[in-house]
Amino acid sequence: MAKREVVKSFKMMAPGGTATPAPPIGPVLGANGVNPGQFIQQFNAQTGHLNGKLVGVIVTVYSDRSFEMLIKSSPASVLIKEAAGLEKASGEPQNIVGKINRDHVRKIAQEKFEDLNANTIEAAMKIIEGQARSMGIAVEG
Repeated sequence: MAKREVVKSFKMMAPGGTATPAPPIGPVLGANGVNPGQFIQQFNAQTGHLNGKLVGVIVTVYSDRSFEMLIKSSPASVLIKEAAGLEKASGEPQNIVGKINRDHVRKIAQEKFEDLNANTIEAAMKIIEGQARSMGIAVEG
C-alpha cells in the first residue's frame, strides 16, 4: 500500500450531531478538498450524542482525497455559558452577568482536561475559573 501524503490540516467548529453541508461548514470543507457529504455523515455519526453542542474538529486531508478527523471537546466558553444558563456572556470582566459554583468548574475542568495545559485537575480548574471571570461570570464557593 502506498504511503498517503498529508496535503492539508485545518481546524473548524461545528455543532455536534446536527452539522449540515450548508454554509459555513460545506464551503470550508470543499475549499480544502474534503467531500462535504461524506464528512458530515461521519461527523454526525461520531458526535450524535452531543445534540448540537459546538465542538472543535481537526481535519487532516491526504493526497488521495481521503481525510481523518479528530473531535475535540467543546470550547470552555460554551461549557461555562451552559453551566451558568446564559445565552451570551459579558464582554467586560467587571460586568457580572452570571454565576457558577465550584462543582460546575470541576466538571468543566474534567471534560476539558486533555485539551488544557494543566497537570492536575486543580490547575485546570484555575484555568476555567479565569476564563469564567474574563467572561463576566462569578465563581462561588
